[in-house]
Amino acid sequence: MSGTVRRRLVSKDGRSNVRIDNVEGMVKLYLHDIWTTVVDMKWRYKLTLFVSTFLGTWFIFGVLFYLIAMSNGDLGKAPESNHTPCVMNVATLTGAYLFSLESQTTIGYGFRHISEECPLAIFTLVVQLVVTGLAEIFVTAAFLAKLARPKKRAETIMFSQLAVVCRHQGKLCLMVRVANMRKSLLIQCQLSGKLFSPYVTEEGEKILLRQDPVDFQLDSSQECPFLLLPLTFYHVLDKSSPLVSLTAESLKTRDFELVVTLNATMESTAATCQSRTSYLPQEVRWGYEFVPLLFSTPGGGYITDFEYFDKVQESSDSSLLQKSEMEKLQLEEEYRKE
Repeated sequence: MSGTVRRRLVSKDGRSNVRIDNVEGMVKLYLHDIWTTVVDMKWRYKLTLFVSTFLGTWFIFGVLFYLIAMSNGDLGKAPESNHTPCVMNVATLTGAYLFSLESQTTIGYGFRHISEECPLAIFTLVVQLVVTGLAEIFVTAAFLAKLARPKKRAETIMFSQLAVVCRHQGKLCLMVRVANMRKSLLIQCQLSGKLFSPYVTEEGEKILLRQDPVDFQLDSSQECPFLLLPLTFYHVLDKSSPLVSLTAESLKTRDFELVVTLNATMESTAATCQSRTSYLPQEVRWGYEFVPLLFSTPGGGYITDFEYFDKVQESSDSSLLQKSEMEKLQLEEEYRKE
Protein backbone atom coordinates (compact mmCIF):
# COMPACT_ATOMS: atom_id res chain seq x y z
CA MET A 1 0.00 0.00 0.00
CA SER A 2 2.91 2.35 0.55
CA GLY A 3 3.76 2.33 -3.16
CA THR A 4 0.23 3.06 -4.42
CA VAL A 5 -0.87 6.58 -5.21
CA ARG A 6 -3.58 7.86 -2.89
CA ARG A 7 -6.09 9.79 -4.96
CA ARG A 8 -7.99 12.66 -3.40
CA LEU A 9 -11.47 13.78 -4.31
CA VAL A 10 -10.99 17.01 -2.32
CA SER A 11 -7.60 18.55 -1.58
CA LYS A 12 -6.58 19.60 1.91
CA ASP A 13 -7.42 23.23 1.12
CA GLY A 14 -10.92 22.29 -0.03
CA ARG A 15 -10.52 22.39 -3.81
CA SER A 16 -12.20 19.77 -5.95
CA ASN A 17 -9.91 17.41 -7.87
CA VAL A 18 -12.66 16.25 -10.24
CA ARG A 19 -12.09 17.20 -13.87
CA ILE A 20 -15.07 17.52 -16.20
CA ASP A 21 -14.26 16.13 -19.63
CA ASN A 22 -15.96 15.19 -22.92
CA VAL A 23 -19.09 17.30 -22.35
CA GLU A 24 -20.85 18.18 -25.58
CA GLY A 25 -21.81 21.83 -25.88
CA MET A 26 -19.86 22.96 -22.82
CA VAL A 27 -19.43 26.50 -24.18
CA LYS A 28 -23.15 26.76 -24.85
CA LEU A 29 -23.94 25.65 -21.30
CA TYR A 30 -21.58 28.27 -19.86
CA LEU A 31 -23.01 31.02 -22.05
CA HIS A 32 -26.54 30.02 -21.13
CA ASP A 33 -25.71 30.83 -17.52
CA ILE A 34 -23.59 33.88 -18.33
CA TRP A 35 -23.99 35.46 -14.89
CA THR A 36 -22.45 32.53 -13.01
CA THR A 37 -19.77 32.22 -15.69
CA VAL A 38 -18.72 35.85 -15.26
CA VAL A 39 -18.82 35.70 -11.46
CA ASP A 40 -16.73 32.50 -11.41
CA MET A 41 -14.10 33.99 -13.72
CA LYS A 42 -10.60 34.41 -12.40
CA TRP A 43 -9.64 37.98 -11.62
CA ARG A 44 -7.30 38.33 -14.60
CA TYR A 45 -10.11 37.38 -16.99
CA LYS A 46 -12.61 39.56 -15.17
CA LEU A 47 -10.31 42.60 -15.41
CA THR A 48 -9.80 41.85 -19.10
CA LEU A 49 -13.57 41.72 -19.57
CA PHE A 50 -13.99 44.98 -17.65
CA VAL A 51 -11.45 46.84 -19.78
CA SER A 52 -12.67 45.24 -23.01
CA THR A 53 -16.27 46.26 -22.30
CA PHE A 54 -15.35 49.94 -22.19
CA LEU A 55 -12.80 49.94 -24.99
CA GLY A 56 -15.06 47.82 -27.19
CA THR A 57 -18.20 49.94 -26.78
CA TRP A 58 -16.25 53.16 -27.28
CA PHE A 59 -14.73 51.84 -30.51
CA ILE A 60 -17.91 50.20 -31.89
CA PHE A 61 -20.06 53.30 -31.46
CA GLY A 62 -17.18 55.48 -32.65
CA VAL A 63 -17.19 53.50 -35.91
CA LEU A 64 -20.98 53.92 -36.14
CA PHE A 65 -20.72 57.69 -35.74
CA TYR A 66 -17.93 57.74 -38.33
CA LEU A 67 -20.10 55.80 -40.80
CA ILE A 68 -23.01 58.17 -40.12
CA ALA A 69 -20.75 61.13 -40.83
CA MET A 70 -19.49 59.44 -44.01
CA SER A 71 -23.01 58.69 -45.27
CA ASN A 72 -24.07 62.26 -44.57
CA GLY A 73 -21.12 63.63 -46.50
CA ASP A 74 -19.56 65.32 -43.51
CA LEU A 75 -15.99 64.22 -44.27
CA GLY A 76 -13.84 66.59 -46.28
CA LYS A 77 -16.29 69.50 -46.09
CA ALA A 78 -14.85 72.96 -45.59
CA PRO A 79 -15.79 74.62 -42.31
CA GLU A 80 -17.19 77.69 -44.11
CA SER A 81 -19.65 75.69 -46.24
CA ASN A 82 -23.39 75.74 -45.61
CA HIS A 83 -23.45 71.95 -44.98
CA THR A 84 -24.55 70.99 -41.43
CA PRO A 85 -22.77 67.81 -40.28
CA CYS A 86 -24.40 65.16 -38.07
CA VAL A 87 -21.61 65.39 -35.50
CA MET A 88 -19.83 68.65 -35.27
CA ASN A 89 -16.02 68.66 -35.53
CA VAL A 90 -15.76 64.97 -36.39
CA ALA A 91 -13.78 64.48 -39.59
CA THR A 92 -11.75 61.36 -38.80
CA LEU A 93 -12.20 57.98 -37.13
CA THR A 94 -10.14 59.23 -34.20
CA GLY A 95 -12.49 62.16 -33.75
CA ALA A 96 -15.50 59.82 -33.86
CA TYR A 97 -13.85 57.58 -31.25
CA LEU A 98 -13.22 60.56 -28.96
CA PHE A 99 -16.83 61.70 -29.37
CA SER A 100 -18.06 58.21 -28.44
CA LEU A 101 -15.79 58.16 -25.37
CA GLU A 102 -16.83 61.66 -24.24
CA SER A 103 -20.52 60.85 -24.67
CA GLN A 104 -20.42 57.52 -22.83
CA THR A 105 -18.41 58.86 -19.92
CA THR A 106 -20.49 62.09 -19.87
CA ILE A 107 -17.34 64.21 -20.08
CA GLY A 108 -18.93 66.55 -22.62
CA TYR A 109 -16.08 68.85 -23.58
CA GLY A 110 -18.42 70.82 -25.87
CA PHE A 111 -16.13 70.77 -28.90
CA ARG A 112 -17.83 67.75 -30.48
CA HIS A 113 -21.62 67.48 -30.39
CA ILE A 114 -24.58 66.22 -32.40
CA SER A 115 -26.54 68.67 -34.52
CA GLU A 116 -30.32 68.76 -34.72
CA GLU A 117 -30.25 67.99 -38.45
CA CYS A 118 -29.43 64.27 -38.07
CA PRO A 119 -32.05 62.05 -36.31
CA LEU A 120 -29.97 58.91 -37.02
CA ALA A 121 -27.04 60.24 -34.99
CA ILE A 122 -29.39 61.19 -32.13
CA PHE A 123 -30.93 57.71 -32.15
CA THR A 124 -27.46 56.10 -32.17
CA LEU A 125 -26.42 58.21 -29.18
CA VAL A 126 -29.53 57.13 -27.23
CA VAL A 127 -28.85 53.46 -28.07
CA GLN A 128 -25.22 53.84 -26.96
CA LEU A 129 -26.15 55.28 -23.58
CA VAL A 130 -28.77 52.58 -22.93
CA VAL A 131 -26.64 49.63 -24.07
CA THR A 132 -23.45 50.77 -22.37
CA GLY A 133 -25.37 51.62 -19.20
CA LEU A 134 -26.68 48.06 -19.00
CA ALA A 135 -23.23 46.64 -19.76
CA GLU A 136 -21.64 48.76 -17.03
CA ILE A 137 -24.29 47.64 -14.53
CA PHE A 138 -23.66 43.97 -15.41
CA VAL A 139 -19.88 44.18 -15.17
CA THR A 140 -19.92 46.27 -11.98
CA ALA A 141 -22.43 43.91 -10.33
CA ALA A 142 -20.23 40.94 -11.27
CA PHE A 143 -17.28 42.66 -9.60
CA LEU A 144 -19.24 43.32 -6.43
CA ALA A 145 -20.67 39.78 -6.39
CA LYS A 146 -17.20 38.27 -6.62
CA LEU A 147 -15.87 40.57 -3.90
CA ALA A 148 -18.81 39.72 -1.63
CA ARG A 149 -18.51 35.96 -2.09
CA PRO A 150 -17.58 34.19 1.14
CA LYS A 151 -14.93 32.11 -0.61
CA LYS A 152 -12.07 34.14 0.83
CA ARG A 153 -13.71 34.05 4.25
CA ALA A 154 -13.65 30.26 4.07
CA GLU A 155 -9.86 30.40 3.67
CA THR A 156 -9.61 31.83 7.21
CA ILE A 157 -11.19 28.66 8.62
CA MET A 158 -8.54 26.13 9.60
CA PHE A 159 -8.89 22.37 9.86
CA SER A 160 -6.43 20.13 11.64
CA GLN A 161 -4.06 18.32 9.29
CA LEU A 162 -4.75 15.05 11.10
CA ALA A 163 -7.83 13.36 12.50
CA VAL A 164 -7.53 11.29 15.66
CA VAL A 165 -9.39 8.30 17.11
CA CYS A 166 -9.70 8.13 20.89
CA ARG A 167 -12.34 7.85 23.59
CA HIS A 168 -14.62 10.76 24.37
CA GLN A 169 -17.14 10.49 27.20
CA GLY A 170 -16.64 6.73 27.23
CA LYS A 171 -17.25 6.29 23.49
CA LEU A 172 -14.76 5.59 20.73
CA CYS A 173 -14.78 8.65 18.48
CA LEU A 174 -13.08 10.06 15.42
CA MET A 175 -12.20 13.72 16.02
CA VAL A 176 -11.22 16.73 13.93
CA ARG A 177 -10.29 20.19 15.11
CA VAL A 178 -11.65 23.40 13.54
CA ALA A 179 -10.65 27.02 14.20
CA ASN A 180 -11.78 30.46 13.08
CA MET A 181 -8.77 32.68 12.31
CA ARG A 182 -10.70 35.96 12.39
CA LYS A 183 -12.14 37.86 15.33
CA SER A 184 -15.47 38.22 13.54
CA LEU A 185 -17.74 35.38 14.63
CA LEU A 186 -19.14 32.53 12.59
CA ILE A 187 -22.59 31.59 13.88
CA GLN A 188 -24.81 28.52 13.40
CA CYS A 189 -21.79 26.35 12.63
CA GLN A 190 -22.44 22.77 11.62
CA LEU A 191 -19.86 20.15 10.63
CA SER A 192 -20.89 17.28 8.39
CA GLY A 193 -18.95 14.57 6.62
CA LYS A 194 -19.11 12.20 3.68
CA LEU A 195 -17.17 8.95 3.50
CA PHE A 196 -16.10 8.02 -0.03
CA SER A 197 -14.92 4.45 -0.52
CA PRO A 198 -15.01 1.71 -3.18
CA TYR A 199 -17.90 -0.71 -2.86
CA VAL A 200 -19.07 -3.93 -4.51
CA THR A 201 -22.80 -4.61 -4.57
CA GLU A 202 -24.45 -7.99 -4.08
CA GLU A 203 -24.83 -8.22 -7.85
CA GLY A 204 -21.08 -7.78 -8.30
CA GLU A 205 -21.26 -4.19 -9.54
CA LYS A 206 -18.18 -2.24 -8.61
CA ILE A 207 -18.84 1.30 -7.40
CA LEU A 208 -15.71 3.43 -7.47
CA LEU A 209 -16.90 5.93 -4.86
CA ARG A 210 -19.76 5.12 -2.57
CA GLN A 211 -21.01 7.95 -0.35
CA ASP A 212 -21.95 7.39 3.28
CA PRO A 213 -22.95 10.19 5.68
CA VAL A 214 -20.73 10.83 8.68
CA ASP A 215 -22.32 12.93 11.40
CA PHE A 216 -20.17 15.08 13.66
CA GLN A 217 -21.19 16.41 17.04
CA LEU A 218 -20.03 19.00 19.50
CA ASP A 219 -20.75 17.86 23.06
CA SER A 220 -24.49 17.03 22.96
CA SER A 221 -25.46 18.97 19.84
CA GLN A 222 -24.71 18.80 16.14
CA GLU A 223 -24.74 22.61 15.80
CA CYS A 224 -22.39 25.12 17.39
CA PRO A 225 -23.92 28.53 18.24
CA PHE A 226 -20.73 30.34 17.26
CA LEU A 227 -17.14 29.54 16.37
CA LEU A 228 -15.10 31.69 18.74
CA LEU A 229 -12.54 29.21 20.05
CA PRO A 230 -10.88 26.28 18.26
CA LEU A 231 -13.33 23.43 18.67
CA THR A 232 -13.07 19.66 18.39
CA PHE A 233 -15.92 17.91 16.61
CA TYR A 234 -16.29 14.18 17.02
CA HIS A 235 -18.01 11.30 15.29
CA VAL A 236 -19.02 8.29 17.40
CA LEU A 237 -17.82 4.98 15.95
CA ASP A 238 -20.96 3.01 16.83
CA LYS A 239 -23.08 0.52 14.90
CA SER A 240 -24.67 3.27 12.80
CA SER A 241 -21.29 4.62 11.69
CA PRO A 242 -19.84 3.65 8.29
CA LEU A 243 -16.47 3.49 10.09
CA VAL A 244 -17.62 1.02 12.74
CA SER A 245 -15.18 -1.64 11.51
CA LEU A 246 -12.21 0.73 11.64
CA THR A 247 -9.25 -0.50 13.69
CA ALA A 248 -5.66 0.52 14.16
CA GLU A 249 -4.48 -2.19 11.79
CA SER A 250 -7.18 -1.70 9.17
CA LEU A 251 -6.10 1.92 8.78
CA LYS A 252 -3.04 0.61 6.96
CA THR A 253 -5.10 -1.24 4.36
CA ARG A 254 -8.41 0.64 4.19
CA ASP A 255 -9.13 2.73 1.11
CA PHE A 256 -11.39 5.68 1.84
CA GLU A 257 -11.54 9.45 1.92
CA LEU A 258 -13.42 11.39 4.58
CA VAL A 259 -14.59 14.80 3.34
CA VAL A 260 -15.70 17.15 6.12
CA THR A 261 -17.58 20.38 5.46
CA LEU A 262 -18.21 23.26 7.82
CA ASN A 263 -21.33 25.32 7.09
CA ALA A 264 -21.60 28.61 8.95
CA THR A 265 -23.09 32.09 8.74
CA MET A 266 -20.92 35.18 8.89
CA GLU A 267 -22.10 37.47 11.66
CA SER A 268 -20.99 40.64 9.86
CA THR A 269 -22.83 40.04 6.56
CA ALA A 270 -25.26 37.16 7.32
CA ALA A 271 -23.88 35.40 4.23
CA THR A 272 -23.46 31.64 4.25
CA CYS A 273 -19.88 30.40 4.37
CA GLN A 274 -18.66 26.89 3.58
CA SER A 275 -15.21 25.40 4.05
CA ARG A 276 -14.06 21.83 3.55
CA THR A 277 -11.12 19.48 3.72
CA SER A 278 -10.50 15.75 3.49
CA TYR A 279 -8.68 13.00 5.36
CA LEU A 280 -7.11 9.83 3.98
CA PRO A 281 -6.41 6.75 6.14
CA GLN A 282 -2.76 7.75 6.66
CA GLU A 283 -3.98 11.07 8.06
CA VAL A 284 -5.96 9.39 10.84
CA ARG A 285 -4.08 8.64 14.07
CA TRP A 286 -5.41 5.77 16.16
CA GLY A 287 -5.02 6.10 19.93
CA TYR A 288 -4.01 9.77 19.81
CA GLU A 289 -5.64 12.98 20.98
CA PHE A 290 -5.15 16.65 20.23
CA VAL A 291 -2.76 18.68 22.35
CA PRO A 292 -4.57 21.45 24.29
CA LEU A 293 -3.99 24.90 22.81
CA LEU A 294 -6.20 27.15 24.97
CA PHE A 295 -4.54 28.72 27.98
CA SER A 296 -5.61 31.28 30.55
CA THR A 297 -3.67 34.51 31.10
CA PRO A 298 -2.88 36.27 34.38
CA GLY A 299 -5.07 39.16 33.27
CA GLY A 300 -8.20 37.03 33.32
CA GLY A 301 -8.34 36.34 29.58
CA TYR A 302 -7.53 33.46 27.29
CA ILE A 303 -4.90 32.87 24.64
CA THR A 304 -4.93 30.38 21.79
CA ASP A 305 -1.52 29.08 20.80
CA PHE A 306 -1.78 27.79 17.24
CA GLU A 307 1.65 26.24 17.48
CA TYR A 308 -0.21 23.29 19.03
CA PHE A 309 -3.14 23.30 16.60
CA ASP A 310 -1.94 20.35 14.51
CA LYS A 311 -0.01 18.57 17.24
CA VAL A 312 -1.27 15.26 18.65
CA GLN A 313 -0.19 13.13 21.57
CA GLU A 314 -0.81 9.58 22.70
CA SER A 315 -4.17 9.17 24.36
CA SER A 316 -4.33 8.84 28.11
CA ASP A 317 -6.58 5.80 27.55
CA SER A 318 -4.01 3.02 27.39
CA SER A 319 -6.63 0.46 26.38
CA LEU A 320 -6.59 1.80 22.82
CA LEU A 321 -2.84 1.28 22.51
CA GLN A 322 -3.09 -2.13 24.16
CA LYS A 323 -5.87 -3.09 21.77
CA SER A 324 -3.72 -2.00 18.85
CA GLU A 325 -0.82 -4.12 20.10
CA MET A 326 -3.11 -7.12 20.67
CA GLU A 327 -4.48 -6.86 17.13
CA LYS A 328 -0.94 -6.68 15.80
CA LEU A 329 0.11 -9.78 17.77
CA GLN A 330 -3.02 -11.61 16.66
CA LEU A 331 -2.30 -10.88 13.00
CA GLU A 332 1.30 -12.02 13.41
CA GLU A 333 0.10 -15.25 15.03
CA GLU A 334 -2.34 -15.91 12.17
CA TYR A 335 0.46 -15.25 9.68
CA ARG A 336 2.72 -17.80 11.38
CA LYS A 337 -0.03 -20.43 11.30
CA GLU A 338 -0.45 -19.93 7.58
